[in-house]
Amino acid sequence: MPESSSNSTSVLTALKQAWPAVLVLILLALVPTISQVIDNPFIIRLFTRVVIFAIVAVALNFVLGFGALVSMMHAGLFGIGAYVVAIFAFHEYDSSPLWLIPGTANLAVTIPLAIIVTAFAAALTGAVSLRTSGAYFIMITLAFNQMLYYFFVALQKYGGDDGLQILASLEFAGVNISRRVTFYYIALCVLAVTLVLFSRLINSRFGVILQATAQNERRVIALGISPLRYKLAAFVISGAVTGLAGALWATGQQFVSPSDLSWIRSADFVVMAVLGGMARVWGPVLGAVVIVLLEALLPNYTQFWQLPFGVIVILIVVYLQGGLADLFGRARQPGGGGH
Repeated sequence: MPESSSNSTSVLTALKQAWPAVLVLILLALVPTISQVIDNPFIIRLFTRVVIFAIVAVALNFVLGFGALVSMMHAGLFGIGAYVVAIFAFHEYDSSPLWLIPGTANLAVTIPLAIIVTAFAAALTGAVSLRTSGAYFIMITLAFNQMLYYFFVALQKYGGDDGLQILASLEFAGVNISRRVTFYYIALCVLAVTLVLFSRLINSRFGVILQATAQNERRVIALGISPLRYKLAAFVISGAVTGLAGALWATGQQFVSPSDLSWIRSADFVVMAVLGGMARVWGPVLGAVVIVLLEALLPNYTQFWQLPFGVIVILIVVYLQGGLADLFGRARQPGGGGH
């Protein structure tokens, strides 16, 4: 009986912690219905962008919010995943091999490949970057991001600075996923799995050590644990999920460009994580929703939209120091606006 009671308590605690994430996912799942009711298909395209960026922001927050690693190269990793899908689709359409490897538009092949290539890139750059810390880590990841950016600019065969249009018909194991609603729900399912994955990781022994390293690395070393191994593993996992998001981005947009790898995009991902709330796994999803919607709506009212955008971000940071996720915590407090 005591063990059963303990299990029930842990389940209830988990449900209390997870309900905001479930609510956000339910609201996102209603987007196609809302789009159909108001007869505005652009909303699906806009929120597909939200969902894919949210995947990156959640992955970034794993190393940023829980590992205290401010990475400025996640746009580069995002771009690698996107270009893997686009380049293989290019060779499928062009009927030419990539070296000795035939091109393919089958996402069942290119998406896992994008994850592997991005994870490998994250392992190589992380092995170098993680030997630094603080401002030096920020600068070296920014340098790697710019190296990746100019690398893809130099690939004139694949569009160079103009980007690469995907002309082949992408499919997943023979299933056409060109319908926007279908693709939106696929991306949303990936976001849901990403949230579950990082929630489990953070509550595992691995996550506890990662957070302990962020708080006091010397104490972790004194316990005989190598922080570098855990930070590198976290960076690789974060990079792999970011590569998956990049592959989804290429699939949804049917186009990739070096601008997807710009340091400004990396900064956007950091802002999404911070604005949404770094202390919660699902917080960055809120940040992605707000940032993408503001960027889409404000230019309709003023050409100087960056000014009100900056003011709104500052107000959120000042009055919600735990990010937008704090709104859910206040709603549960008596007199906190929960009625």
